Amino acid sequence: MYLVTFHLQTSDRTGSDHRRARLGVTERPGGPILDVAEAARSAPANLATGVPQSVLELLDGGDEAWHTLQQLYGHSLGRPEVWRREEEVRLLAPIPRPRKNIYAIGLNYRAHNEEFTGGAPPPEFPIVFTKGAGSVIGPGDAIESHPHVTQEVDYEAELAVVIGRRGRDMAREQAADYIFGYTIINDVTARDLQRRTSQWFLGKSLDTFCPMGPYLAHRSVVGWPVELDIASYVNGELRQSSNTRLMIFDIATLIATLSRGMTLEPGDIIATGTCQGVGMGFNPPRYLRPGDVVEVSIEKLGTLRNPVV
Repeated sequence: MYLVTFHLQTSDRTGSDHRRARLGVTERPGGPILDVAEAARSAPANLATGVPQSVLELLDGGDEAWHTLQQLYGHSLGRPEVWRREEEVRLLAPIPRPRKNIYAIGLNYRAHNEEFTGGAPPPEFPIVFTKGAGSVIGPGDAIESHPHVTQEVDYEAELAVVIGRRGRDMAREQAADYIFGYTIINDVTARDLQRRTSQWFLGKSLDTFCPMGPYLAHRSVVGWPVELDIASYVNGELRQSSNTRLMIFDIATLIATLSRGMTLEPGDIIATGTCQGVGMGFNPPRYLRPGDVVEVSIEKLGTLRNPVV
């Protein structure tokens, strides 16, 4: 099962505001989307009570909210009036405004570490930084090139983990139980800003520098351990190609590390690092320019596509 957040392209048949973000459920990327608000409005009272209206509401509600949503989904099969075709909606980031900065991991693939550092040994411990929550945009939204700030805008294809349960000091063996699901992030980076200080926050957090989505896949879709092909394309040209099994620090290690003395909460997002093939790794570098289109594809999760302006 996949979750989406969306706007209607126009006001719906009930006159509801098309600008209001809605929760949707689909069985597959590109498939029909259950409009949860519409389904709850016309469902029997026992199914409509407590239905979450956003991804964060769902995560806050835990297992009970997830069960309620599954029941509503089952009841809605065969009711075409509560389903939307993807072309009828505008997909947003699954969590359009995270409550916290995105936790992000640097140099987590050996080949990317080599292209970034020039061959230095891989890190001994996970490198953790954050991306500002305000940098999140959705599929199809424009990545701003910020020419007055940077001349070196780069792309980074990443698998993102969304936490579903509150916890601290989790062991590696417990990590999978705290994951709700997975989505795609493009960790857009201003390399010149990144180089100026030992902290990467500014280079990672300009407005529009965190495209996310289109789908949030429940962990049951992906399985464990997480071994997914990951790729990026610029103007249709393959730039990055790898598999998440090649991470230096796997997802269980990342969750155990981040939760050591620090509570992870439902809705927290962990971007797990990028693989080789980023723009700075070419000679000469191949940074993004206005007019480019960047696509990040991850097996089972679909494709995140954003133009550059």
